[in-house]
Amino acid sequence: MIETATGIILRTRPLTETSLILHWLTPDFGRLATVAKGARRPKSPFAGRLDLFYAADFSFSRSRSSDLHNLREVNLRETHDAIRGDILKLQQAAYATAFVEQATETETPLPEIFALTRDFLKSLCEQKPRPQTVFAFELKLLDELGLAPDLDETRLTPGAKKITTALLAGDWESVARLKLTGEQNRELHEWLHGFLIFHLGKLPRGRNAALH
Repeated sequence: MIETATGIILRTRPLTETSLILHWLTPDFGRLATVAKGARRPKSPFAGRLDLFYAADFSFSRSRSSDLHNLREVNLRETHDAIRGDILKLQQAAYATAFVEQATETETPLPEIFALTRDFLKSLCEQKPRPQTVFAFELKLLDELGLAPDLDETRLTPGAKKITTALLAGDWESVARLKLTGEQNRELHEWLHGFLIFHLGKLPRGRNAALH
């Protein structure tokens, strides 16, 4: 059975000398994995269409025996090239995708989380990378997971609470315009560090690099 989807590539890894495994985030199927047979060959029809953070429309044949499906066609929509030109943008994008992978189940519809990740990657391409963008992604994803913090129960300072509310509610342009002091950055960094460990069991990989 051939199915179609729109997705973002979260992770890639070699399967054989000629084939790749791709982990996708899609709105309708959630996270799923496909194998792109022959994708590592120079003349493959997949050449130039499969890389981290690429967004594409694709079709796949669903496997009856495993959760690794056969990728058939890919129509590239967005490469997010600006992320590759800045190491901090790359680290922030990698952290966000690691967070999504850790916090979600496979093959469960995730339309809101797909939209959040798509818009976050777009904002990374358009804006200077800042810690507050990462904080906003963390808060918005926690909210989608039903884990939004009760700010009345925290020990954040009034200024940090106000910033947190703005990060959670604001669009990406307004997030980029916020002015955080060095102390507010440190406060939110440390508070979210503990909050994530408490609710997820461990930090998603790459957080320190994304916020250095």
